[in-house]
Amino acid sequence: MESSTKRLFGTDGVRGLANGQLTAELALDLAVSAAHVLVELKEFEGDHTARPLAVVGRDTRVSGQFLEAAVVAGLASAGVDVLLLGVLPTPGTAYLTDALGADLGVMLSASHNPMPDNGIKFLARGGHKLDDAIEVAIERRMGEPWARPKGAGVGRVRVYETAVDEYAAHLVRTLGARLDGLTVVLDCAAGAAYQAGPRALHAAGATVIALHAEPDGTNINDQCGSTHPDSLRAAVVEHGADVGFALDGDADRCLAVDAEGNLVDGDQILAILAMAMQEDGTLARDTVVATVMSNLGFVQAMREHGVGVRQTKVGDRYVLEAMRVSGYNLGGEQSGHVILSDHATTGDGILTALHVLQRMARTGRSLQELSSVMTRLPQVLVNVAGVDKARADEDAVLAAAIAEEEALLGDRGRILLRPSGTEPLVRVMVEAPSGEEAEAVASRLAEVVRSQLAL
Repeated sequence: MESSTKRLFGTDGVRGLANGQLTAELALDLAVSAAHVLVELKEFEGDHTARPLAVVGRDTRVSGQFLEAAVVAGLASAGVDVLLLGVLPTPGTAYLTDALGADLGVMLSASHNPMPDNGIKFLARGGHKLDDAIEVAIERRMGEPWARPKGAGVGRVRVYETAVDEYAAHLVRTLGARLDGLTVVLDCAAGAAYQAGPRALHAAGATVIALHAEPDGTNINDQCGSTHPDSLRAAVVEHGADVGFALDGDADRCLAVDAEGNLVDGDQILAILAMAMQEDGTLARDTVVATVMSNLGFVQAMREHGVGVRQTKVGDRYVLEAMRVSGYNLGGEQSGHVILSDHATTGDGILTALHVLQRMARTGRSLQELSSVMTRLPQVLVNVAGVDKARADEDAVLAAAIAEEEALLGDRGRILLRPSGTEPLVRVMVEAPSGEEAEAVASRLAEVVRSQLAL
């Protein structure tokens, strides 16, 4: 949404400043176009039985109210029936898209972005993200002339009052053990999981201390949640809790904190779950899917335990694609976006927390003990701005500098140069046995990037 020549859809729906780039008019037009594409898909598949059905969920941002109204108006005016799920995490909307047999799911959220932003994410039947081709079709159909249904042909709209309860119950059903005796601090980020998160953990038997669970429409992600875990770390220590989890605004990811207040990131969580599933015999093909940004310590630990690691480009979209194509059932990112595809079609922070807690309950081991399955190598990330990122993969001097540094590191570390997908910068990531060595290598390479790729 940076210019009129670029696609509206990014890697995670349409996102931008609410009432800035993302207006009510745009939301309505997108919904109408999505309805048209949806109807044509149903007709192509030979389904003429009833009007299409859509479910609509949102996070707690105040802008979600007018965007919800616009989306619902667009869908219903195009002849689609709509169930309003209210405030619900993205994975909850995905779950109910499937469970209710809906033809379309719509989630209004900008995830971990600041409160003024918002977004629109469409989900296909079954609760899966839309294919690129369908997103392109929706964009192309926007603004076209259309025959509006009249009378009884317009869609019906009603509130689906049991959405939170049904989603929470689904999460608890995925467990094979109770969580009695565990005390958990859950940072809800003043976001979409402020009801479903505490409800699910409590129903599973845990003692729950809810943090940042009083949204007012403007405080989502405000110095809380997975991007600001300091208050969670303090609360876990203050309450003497066994563990803490920090969700983001739409609760599709989470990070953890052990009893001593130490942060446990997505790589460590993924390692804990991989070991649990391998022991249970439920880890498909004894392989986990991660991205190229996953810590080398994670890859080494998995190798030591006989677990394969399939690495993809950065982004849960690519993790999901690899999982679906190859039949893997566990994947995730360092950010805490973990996908347990036996139970969900997208990352789910509450589900992840429940299954980490189940591992603690079954083994009697603390989160600190469990996370020690891997040793994180110090990782340094330098963003080099103001450079021609398009030349990063073809500059011979830069390639020679990388090769020299890689030879010095050997198998003790790793180097990754990655042009940003949205900004004019190159990211230099270095892992090494010590933070000092990683800093030194990253600094030298960043200087080469600046000198060689200067605009």
